[in-house]
Amino acid sequence: MAENIMIVFDFDRTLIDDDSDRWVITNMGLTNLFLQLRHTLPWNSLMDRMLEELHIQGKTVDDIAQCLKGIPLHPHVISVILSAHSLGCDLKVASDSNMFYIKTILEHHGIYHCFSEIVTNPVLVDSGGRLRIFPCHDVASSHACNLCPPNLCKGRVIDRIQSETGSKRLIYIGDGMNDFCPTLKLVATDWVMPRKNFPLWGHISKNLELVKAKVCEWSDGEELAKILYSIL
Repeated sequence: MAENIMIVFDFDRTLIDDDSDRWVITNMGLTNLFLQLRHTLPWNSLMDRMLEELHIQGKTVDDIAQCLKGIPLHPHVISVILSAHSLGCDLKVASDSNMFYIKTILEHHGIYHCFSEIVTNPVLVDSGGRLRIFPCHDVASSHACNLCPPNLCKGRVIDRIQSETGSKRLIYIGDGMNDFCPTLKLVATDWVMPRKNFPLWGHISKNLELVKAKVCEWSDGEELAKILYSIL
């Protein structure tokens, strides 16, 4: 059965038990600047500005990577990812974080190889050694979705995945408001797993008539892993 299942994870506060953007902001001394600029830029552009500030301060890409390696990842989540991968599940990440953060963290915890695809905001290191973040979707062309930020529509990602994978049953796991759009793309044979007392859970609770997939709520990494094991 596991070979016919695809699991798509959100990243922040879902696969990891924190928010990678805010972790860097807090632990690398950017809180004051972040609060000053919070309402002046879209989130994706704001994170790029935070990385610019770190470069101005002389912080290197390696410094940022070392900071990211301190982010906790629940051991039960690591175990279930390794198990699902070994059973033949297709594992993916769809996240409004960025590729450098996600790859660094997953490699540090030894599970990067388990994922067939990571859909997120791309990054590059420019000629001056500065880490840059770019939008996943071309903001100029817009994805015309009023549920998602302009740089990434996860519903659009799920549409593409469904068209490519055919009859695979899909488990979508998330916590935030930008996880509601992909939830609406799921069918009755799929599962959506919202984190309890987080925005996705609250929005699903208020709009159950719109959700076709089976809803399995979870509170922490141990419960998340337990539910996944029961499905697999």
